[in-house]
Amino acid sequence: MMRRTLLAGVAGGIVCGRVAAQEDRRLKPVPQVRGNAAPEVSIHGEDFWIGGRPTYKGRTWEGHRIEGLLMNFRAVQGIFDDLNPETRARWAYPDTHVWDPERNTREFIAAMPEWRRNGGLSFTVNLQGGSPEGYSRTQPWENSAFEADGALRPAYMARLARILDRAAELGMAPIVGLFYFGQARRLKDEAAVKNAVSNAVKWLLDRDDRHVMVEIANECDSNGYPAILRPPRIGELIELVKSQKRGPRRLLASTSFGGGVVPTPEVAAASDFLLVHGNGADNPQRITKLITDSRRVAGRAMPIVVNEDDHFRFDEPSNHMFAAVSAHVSWGYFDPGASDYNSGYQCPPVRWDINTDRKKAFFAKVRQITGS
Repeated sequence: MMRRTLLAGVAGGIVCGRVAAQEDRRLKPVPQVRGNAAPEVSIHGEDFWIGGRPTYKGRTWEGHRIEGLLMNFRAVQGIFDDLNPETRARWAYPDTHVWDPERNTREFIAAMPEWRRNGGLSFTVNLQGGSPEGYSRTQPWENSAFEADGALRPAYMARLARILDRAAELGMAPIVGLFYFGQARRLKDEAAVKNAVSNAVKWLLDRDDRHVMVEIANECDSNGYPAILRPPRIGELIELVKSQKRGPRRLLASTSFGGGVVPTPEVAAASDFLLVHGNGADNPQRITKLITDSRRVAGRAMPIVVNEDDHFRFDEPSNHMFAAVSAHVSWGYFDPGASDYNSGYQCPPVRWDINTDRKKAFFAKVRQITGS
């Protein structure tokens, strides 16, 4: 089978906030190449390998092959900030009464070894985050690692660099999302969108990280995106990612769709792996059908990853996670929680450690399934 590999990396910068964002425009993010190479992520048929060996090597659980899966969760706010002074105070920490993006990333990084010990090998972080309210109709906040013309904001990328460095040390393979609906419309035109993709990919490649995959857009079928970020045209951006190389290496790329939506043939043809979401009706049979239909559309052996699913019931014999794992599909936990610093993984200020009953139940089941 064809072996596909990935190179990824990041760079740094400093400053944050509205005034600092203006300073960002005068700074050029310079890649900081680490001394030791990150473990390379590659795809072999329907399996992921990290560092030259399959994930969860040799592991089976209840008769199902776990080797090659990538158990993950949605952690899109790892580099979150709000450059709108009118909404920034919404995300204040309860003890300091101010929002602090650097604290958010520090606490994220501090939690990563615990996620890894419990069998979590991947997480999704996004350059435009996700809704800091869990679900929202409007997005007055400004959370984006891109300027309106697609230039990179160094403060955001410096935070991402620290996260990806720690992931490399832990042997984790993060999924880096580029766009989130609502925030993507802050880019001024299609040229700016393409510029943003090219800048992010170049920046990642220049780092010589080898453990990162790209999700072009979260739920690309959302009406909140401009046409180039929606099917069928988003395939152009997947191909743009794949066209940029350092020697023989390039980034592995895909994009996700809304809950229960099967990827389009054009996206499946362009993608290295398929990303699907399990949000919507709580019905494990629906997940099984989503996987079956996605494989049919793909028409070839490739990994399928659920990287967002807001259904739990981890103590029951039938649930969304088990439906995915039994079909040899990686599953991703989405816990929106609430903005109280004590629940969930989406609403800032986020408490990133495994502190709630729901988080404990998820990671305990991952630990059991993966034998970590």
